[in-house]
Amino acid sequence: MTGDSIDLFGDKASPEMPGRVVPVLVPMPADKAYSYLVPEGMAVQPGSIVQVPLGPRQVWGVVWDATDGPAVDPKKLKSITQVFDCPPLSQDMRAFLDWVAAYTLSPPGLVARMALRVPAAFDPEPMVEGLRLTDRRPDRMTPARTRVVETASDGVFWTRSGLAHAAGVSTSVVEGLRSQGVFETAFMPPPPVVAAPDADYAVTELEEIQREAADTLIASASQKTFSVSLIDGVTGSGKTEVYFEAIAETLRQGRQVLILLPEIALTAAFLDRFETRFGAKPAEWHSDLAPRTREKVWRQVTEGGVRVVAGARSALFLPFEDLGLIIIDEEHDPAYKQEDRVFYNARDMAVVRARLGDFPVVLVSATPSVESRVNGEVGRYRPIHLRTRFGAAAMPDLGLIDMRRHPPERGGFLSPVLLSAIGKAVEKGEQALLFLNRRGYAPLTLCRVCGHRFQCPNCSSWLVEHRFRNQIQCHHCGYAERTPEACPECGTFDHLVACGPGVERIAEEVDRHFPQARTIVLSSDLMGVKRLRLELEAIAKGEADIVVGTQLVAKGHNFPMMTCVGIVDADIGLANGDPRAAERTFQLLSQVTGRAGRTGLKSRGLLQTYQPQHPVMQAIVSGDAEAFYEREIGERERAVLPPFGRLASVIVSADSRADAESHARGLRQAAPQVSGIAVLGPAEAALAVVRGRHRFRLLVHGRRNSDMQAFMRAMIAAGPKVRGSVAVQLDIDPQSFL
Repeated sequence: MTGDSIDLFGDKASPEMPGRVVPVLVPMPADKAYSYLVPEGMAVQPGSIVQVPLGPRQVWGVVWDATDGPAVDPKKLKSITQVFDCPPLSQDMRAFLDWVAAYTLSPPGLVARMALRVPAAFDPEPMVEGLRLTDRRPDRMTPARTRVVETASDGVFWTRSGLAHAAGVSTSVVEGLRSQGVFETAFMPPPPVVAAPDADYAVTELEEIQREAADTLIASASQKTFSVSLIDGVTGSGKTEVYFEAIAETLRQGRQVLILLPEIALTAAFLDRFETRFGAKPAEWHSDLAPRTREKVWRQVTEGGVRVVAGARSALFLPFEDLGLIIIDEEHDPAYKQEDRVFYNARDMAVVRARLGDFPVVLVSATPSVESRVNGEVGRYRPIHLRTRFGAAAMPDLGLIDMRRHPPERGGFLSPVLLSAIGKAVEKGEQALLFLNRRGYAPLTLCRVCGHRFQCPNCSSWLVEHRFRNQIQCHHCGYAERTPEACPECGTFDHLVACGPGVERIAEEVDRHFPQARTIVLSSDLMGVKRLRLELEAIAKGEADIVVGTQLVAKGHNFPMMTCVGIVDADIGLANGDPRAAERTFQLLSQVTGRAGRTGLKSRGLLQTYQPQHPVMQAIVSGDAEAFYEREIGERERAVLPPFGRLASVIVSADSRADAESHARGLRQAAPQVSGIAVLGPAEAALAVVRGRHRFRLLVHGRRNSDMQAFMRAMIAAGPKVRGSVAVQLDIDPQSFL
């Protein structure tokens, strides 16, 4: 998103229901709501969640706001069949969903579906049967019965299992007492999914610069009006503790808080820090939750019982009862961009939601996005700088390893300089981290006899060897096969060679040089979320000497004993045509090297590179982030790239190359002639084939004030109709150029 290209400041409408005919938004890719009759005696209002007939099926829907349109004959309409006993979506939430649909050019029904994705929670949770102590006592008291009676003497209701557990007895003891009238049965509301946080549970002692930043955020929260603050602080500067104070102020007001995190399933440490400060963990919201837990969280959020949610990007669409603050941690992270069905950036949409709801939002990062930096410089956002680490911690000493002068041994990928630094850290009982953003053992396998390369049959990409699993796999469609022993082209045995390193291969090299060290490999395809959390806890406790990992290790983890960080291939992110390549590389490498020295131990970060003079490398080792941002912002402005210009992407895919190319060319020819907007392409996408579908790409480039949405709508409307296997994906503000 590029700031104020779309008006966020219009007045909110207050529509009234048009008689007994109401518009209902259903969860399908339709471009508008459908009209339904309200049966006699049924009460609905805008935002009511209902069940309606759609063809032969019954589906859920949301009563939407009335719009001007042609009159509908009520005799031709079907009736709403049920109104769910559920709080209606607020006017602010409906306005937000409409805004997202209009901005992203997505069907409103699909956007509403993201807010109402747990239909099982539309009805209230069932009451829980409970027991309460009466004045009667059993004829014979045993030690077990005595413990039960003493435990329940506080006069509150207990569940059978809860009371038995608390008293240390079996449920049969509790049931025996109930049958003798010692307990009376009653029904009570379901328990909260998490305990209520206490704003004053354990107030953190902040240093002066942190206290000033916290006071600024507290003032924003207390004003209860829209504002955007950008906390720009180095790794380990206490950014989390600072925004915890804004959360505390919002909780004192009785309002709800949303904390967005890029990898919620991997941030058990964050949840523990929150519990330490507030006495209870926040409710989690992410794809790894059990269905029943998701239902409980959704329902209790809508009813206001859950006060704080920490979640992945989808948590932005939870229908809070009274949302008063949004925190976007690691706001620069690409994980906030969704690239499936509805293409949106949760960071930008969070700002929109806060504006429509008139409450503050806080962006947080050690390496802010260029867009956020520019918004801070021009006054749209309030910048808050934390330039030093908290307490005694110092930034690591950073250095470059010129791989042309200090090459690895034959068949290896680690420079002797880096190996020496790892060895010194391990000898002192400290930890070392090796970072390579490449999963598996090797990105390419080929035959040394005939040159055959193993390619995915469904995609235009090489198969990646995963030696731990004895597979070669495509990372785009998931195709996998056992690692062959012979070349399928020439039949030669024992002549297949792995080209290039992945984290598994680096771990193999580490084991060869440091056979006594305890080594852990962190990669998303090697373990599930639960095991990853256990491994991260083990590292934090010092139960590993050397960690080899992908970008998972750059997600804000705190490893107290980590004093040596090595970047195996610092150039890897620079070798493509992505206009954000330099920014992304700078952010990722800065975040990784920031894992070192967070508890005051002297630390070192080394970057292996073949381009030591590259501005990104120089900015990282010099610690001069300002110089990097100044250069990057200047280049963006000269090229009229975001945030000084606007981009939109069109991906046309089809089962055949000819169909995809033909439709893409038709769209190009149908594009309106508008001053300040140019259409580039079509050209084959960087990944020309994915899952058997051929892909062509158009890139639309405009000035900052261009009405990109109107241009795209006009091009699609005037272009060829989608037929056969052709599919068209629209992405406003694309982040990926594959």
